[in-house]
Amino acid sequence: MSILTIGRRRISPRNAWAAGCRLLSPFTSQSPSASIPQFSSQQTPESLPHPFPPLGSLSSGRAWLHSHANRFEAWIKGVSKICRFSSQALDGLPLFRLVDIPLAQTGEGIAECELLKWFVQEGDEVEEFQPLCEVQSDKATIEITSRYKGKVGQLLYVPGDIVKVGETLLKVLVEGFEDEIQVSGLTEGHLAKPEVKESRQDKTKNCGVLSTPPVRNLAKQYGIDINDVSGSGTDGRVLKEDVLQYAVEKGILEEHVSSAASFREQFDESETHTHAPDGVTWSYEDKKVQLRGFQRAMVKSMAIAAKVPHFHYVEEINCDALLELKASFQGNTTEPNVKHTSLPLLIKSLSMAMSKYPMLNSCFNEDAFEVTLKGSHNIGIAMATPHGLVVPNIKNVQSLSVLEITKELSRLQLLAMENKLSPGDISGGTITLSNIGAIGGKFGSPLLNLPEVSIIAIGRIKKVPQITDDGGVYPSSIMTVNIGADHRVLDGATVARFCNEWKRFIENPELLILHMR
Repeated sequence: MSILTIGRRRISPRNAWAAGCRLLSPFTSQSPSASIPQFSSQQTPESLPHPFPPLGSLSSGRAWLHSHANRFEAWIKGVSKICRFSSQALDGLPLFRLVDIPLAQTGEGIAECELLKWFVQEGDEVEEFQPLCEVQSDKATIEITSRYKGKVGQLLYVPGDIVKVGETLLKVLVEGFEDEIQVSGLTEGHLAKPEVKESRQDKTKNCGVLSTPPVRNLAKQYGIDINDVSGSGTDGRVLKEDVLQYAVEKGILEEHVSSAASFREQFDESETHTHAPDGVTWSYEDKKVQLRGFQRAMVKSMAIAAKVPHFHYVEEINCDALLELKASFQGNTTEPNVKHTSLPLLIKSLSMAMSKYPMLNSCFNEDAFEVTLKGSHNIGIAMATPHGLVVPNIKNVQSLSVLEITKELSRLQLLAMENKLSPGDISGGTITLSNIGAIGGKFGSPLLNLPEVSIIAIGRIKKVPQITDDGGVYPSSIMTVNIGADHRVLDGATVARFCNEWKRFIENPELLILHMR
């Protein structure tokens, strides 16, 4: 019987370990002994845990491998360089391997995502389809789930990092039944942990102090190790004030009121113009802010849209009858949790006007010189959120009632504020409506949301005096709309006629019932 010697340990073929081009795995062979070359080394690798498990027992071998995963991987690196033997008896038996979990393609045109948070830690057991982390692209927030059942081996990024599509997010140790698994997955280059990422991971492990991602980002901004900060919150949670106080104590800044919770908070007027108490010196140093998520998307999309030849058509619309209908809806509602506004009526009337002028509901392919008239009216609603500008869309408005539009709009608004919109909520829009009047302003001149060919900005509805033909004066609720159009596809006459049709439905909302299908 052939004997394999590794250091001072002797292993018989009956309980052999196959190496070289295969991942090491214990087995019990029932076939005649295979011919295994002799192997010896000058010393036993110190990184190899002792003693070996009872190799004839597969269950104990699995438990041993899980408990000594890190040291076992290091031992494999050394053995795989000098050992070249294998056995056919491994075929069909369970094998352990490290599997890379990459950042998958989260949507068309998405090249990178920001890692928001981890749901798992190194050493955690994970089940198939269990959420691993949450990432944010320039279109939506997505949860990345596990395709395997196994154990988390290594997290390669920390919250706040930008990860490109296809790059490995983490490594998971799983059990498989492949006939042959290449050791390339466990080679030195593959197993070596990036020095920079490892040091950052050690500093920002979620298993350390309790704190929210915005607080960790604030500490990171000032170069503070969050683990060095004493928390004053519940269960020792580190708060924003704790980080700022620590920065003052360490001389990083004299005094500062800031928050990294969002781009909006960093430039909030109430903070930037607050008067300092007597005896307190405020810091007015320049600060660089890294654009993330939807803000990065706006940089890219608006830069491209600005190159498209636009023209704008402005009109004033009387909304008296529309407001009366809205008040009637609110007064006669049977669902107290539903709040009726003017916007769902504007959305429905817009859809009915587009049925007559479908060119407004189209997309343009510049490379093919081709216009696609969209069958569905997926009307996007521009929303200002703490995370930036986002444009989810209401699908198939042409088939929805005003009540259904109201409920869907409320759902999208809630998800947008919580940064929980799905890729389906964001994609597939055919025209965009921007209600800037909800914030203020008479009208705006919007840029296109490509590849759409039209976008509409509606201003605040205001009471203004109107003059009749005979010289009489009466108050009226007037809304100013500004239609931005792609002049490569649409001409002024088409947009003017479309606006007249939309205006007719708004000023005479009873026509919605007459023409509704």
